[in-house]
This record gives sequence, C-alpha cells and structure tokens, in this order.
Amino acid sequence: MIIMLLFLYGLLLGSFFNVVGFRVPLKQSIIFPRSACPTCGHQLKAHELIPVVSYLIQGGKCRGCKSRISPIYPIMELITGILFMTTPLVVGWSGELVVALSLISMFMIIVVSDIHYMIIPDKILIWFAGIFLLERNIWPLTPWWGSILGAAVGFFLLFVIAFVSKGGMGGGDVKLYALLGLVLGFKLVLLSFFLSILYGAVIGGLALLFKLVKRRQPIPFGPFIAAGTLTAYYWGSEIIDLYLRFLNHSF
Repeated sequence: MIIMLLFLYGLLLGSFFNVVGFRVPLKQSIIFPRSACPTCGHQLKAHELIPVVSYLIQGGKCRGCKSRISPIYPIMELITGILFMTTPLVVGWSGELVVALSLISMFMIIVVSDIHYMIIPDKILIWFAGIFLLERNIWPLTPWWGSILGAAVGFFLLFVIAFVSKGGMGGGDVKLYALLGLVLGFKLVLLSFFLSILYGAVIGGLALLFKLVKRRQPIPFGPFIAAGTLTAYYWGSEIIDLYLRFLNHSF
C-alpha cells in the first residue's frame, strides 16, 4: 500500500513539476493562472488534469482545439511515479529516502526546463540548495565533510571544463554539480559526471546515427545528468567496487 501511495504521489507531483519546469524559466507564477492549452488558451478542468490518464483518454489532444499536447507531460508524470515507487527498494526506509525523493523532484523540474528552454534555472537550484543543506545536516554523509569536499569537487571540475571548452558546459551545469557534490560526496559526484558523459555520448551518437538530431545541434545535458547521477546515487558503491576488482584482476 505504501509503495502504491508513493507511486500516486509521484504522479501528482510529476504533474506539478511539469508546471514548475515550464513556468519558472519564463518567470511566471506556478500558481496562477490555471493550466491551459498553449495553442487555444482553453483552461483545463479537473478531469483534464488527471496525471497520465487524461492524456490517454483525450488521445494526446486538447479538447478545445484538438491540437497535439506534448508527450513530455505524461512521460514526466509516469517517470516520477515510477522513481518514487522504486526508490525505497534501493535506498531503504530511512532518512536517506527523503534525500532521494528530493533529488528526484529537483531532476524532474530540471529535465523539463532543460528540454524546452536549454536552461537550468538558478531559482530552482537555490531552492533545492536550501533543502539539501537542511537534509544533509539531519542525515549527513560519512564522513561528515564528504558533502563539503563533494561540493568543491563538483563545482571546480565543471568550472574548469566550462573554462577550457569556452562555454561547452553551461553555468547552470556548473552550479548544479556543486549542489550534487553536496548530496553525493566527492566519489559519487565524480562517478555521476563520468556516467552522465557516457550516457550523453551513447544516446547522442545514436540520435545522430538515426538522424534524430543534426550535427552540431545543441542537445540538453540535463536529462543525462539526471540519469548519470541517479545511477551513481543508487548503485555507485557497487560500481566502484566492481571497477576496483576489475583493476586488481587486470594487474
């Protein structure tokens, strides 16, 4: 029952995260006005706002003008629900679960914003910085200074890359990795960066191969950061141990 409740909460919050991700970069209120069709302005009623279900019933179209609704909405709602539901099975039923759900929440907002506007809003990072500082004070890493070192490593690693590449990494990515270092610590934030680059290279390469994107076309890095970070957060210790055992056998 608790797992199913987490899934339902994830669906509902995923719908809210969509709104935040779409509106905050435009400096719009996340409360008013009510959600509406971006094409015809039709204000959505309660039965049109049921996460995932409304999209499927309406065939992915607005009831007013019949224009196509972005599939990002139901996809992000469903992903949030699945992550909320499965995360306790990985991190357990402890205080760390609160940190994990906060991390997922931040990523859902960032992914929506980055996909649509290629922006990671400072306002979102500042808001979650306060949340993570509080949470890491209550449920600290071991050792306690791991968060401080992780934040420093995350910031300077991305800052150096952004400086050397002359804008290859955006300022939002630099600030985001400082925040991720605070949550993960220095070992996992390094693994997070490696996995993010790996996912980006593989998926970006496939997108080029199948001509889904054009050469030199900018691709939002936020979704890859989310995937790489959650992989490192959930299974980082196991991945590092496996890598060290591989090195021992090799040499």
